[in-house]
Amino acid sequence: MNLPIIDTHCDVLSYLAKIPNAAPDKSDDIACSIPLLEKGNVKLQVCAIYTDVSAGSMEIATKQAFKYREMLMTYGDKVCQADEPFLSNLENESKIGLVTAIENAAGLANEKIDVSKAFEQLESLIKLTGRMAYISLTHHTENRFGGGNYTEGIGLKDDGKRLLDYISGKKIAIDLSHTSDMLAEGILNHIDISKLDIPVIASHSNFRKIWNHKRNLTDEFAKEVIHRKGLIGINFLRAFLDDKNPGRLFEHILYGFEIGAEDQMCFGADYFYTKDFADKSRHPFYFPVAENASKYPSILEKLSQSLSTDQLEKLAFKNCQRFFSQLWKGQ
Repeated sequence: MNLPIIDTHCDVLSYLAKIPNAAPDKSDDIACSIPLLEKGNVKLQVCAIYTDVSAGSMEIATKQAFKYREMLMTYGDKVCQADEPFLSNLENESKIGLVTAIENAAGLANEKIDVSKAFEQLESLIKLTGRMAYISLTHHTENRFGGGNYTEGIGLKDDGKRLLDYISGKKIAIDLSHTSDMLAEGILNHIDISKLDIPVIASHSNFRKIWNHKRNLTDEFAKEVIHRKGLIGINFLRAFLDDKNPGRLFEHILYGFEIGAEDQMCFGADYFYTKDFADKSRHPFYFPVAENASKYPSILEKLSQSLSTDQLEKLAFKNCQRFFSQLWKGQ
């Protein structure tokens, strides 16, 4: 089944910025290489600008933004900047549309400078990359904005509130994929209390009900994303599906449909460079059924036993197409 695919998260930019002689067409290096995206019929790929919480986080984020520009220029026959007209014509596009996102707002401001610099950095990154699809305030750990998914008892901090206030109305979604539960709750409460205009998504998260992992969404937060008409991007990493059972990938997807997320479900595969990862227990990072971006047609074929054609189209691209078309309208 060869439907067009929109994927809401990959880490090709950190690979390009970090690894010597890296290139986006090296399929032996990274599972979201351009040739593999083409084989999987991926028509729009969100590329995360990922940083650790470190003194050089802003410089690393800027380097990734320049790598994004370089990829667009060097591989212009294969890829292009995604925008609303591109989305509208997605099924007929010959190129892969690209757009950036922020994974960990440490890339907007390190821990020691004034928070106003985060706003300047965001505008600079948008100028370099064209637009920002979404922002994740944290990654695994705590930062000045809030608590990451492996922190306990740390929610939304004052700088997190200031950043949310700043992006309200700027057509940038907020991502719950790497929040602590307290941070997710704080984000939602602040949006509601302050009446902010910020869409809410989970760009690359699965369901805690299916696999009890802190990176996965509780039913409570999944239903908040559904209520707010956001997106839930299913993550292909083995650690967040089930360490041993590849069939869990399909269970997570079908569970989303069961709990009412038919119009929110999408793919957020989370392909990144894994060869330098020290923890060998994480290898292999992906089950063979979802080991790279070429696997989307076979994944959809398997799901066709349980989902209708209309549901498969929503999952593959239509939910994201609708969401981002509305988000980018007039931009």
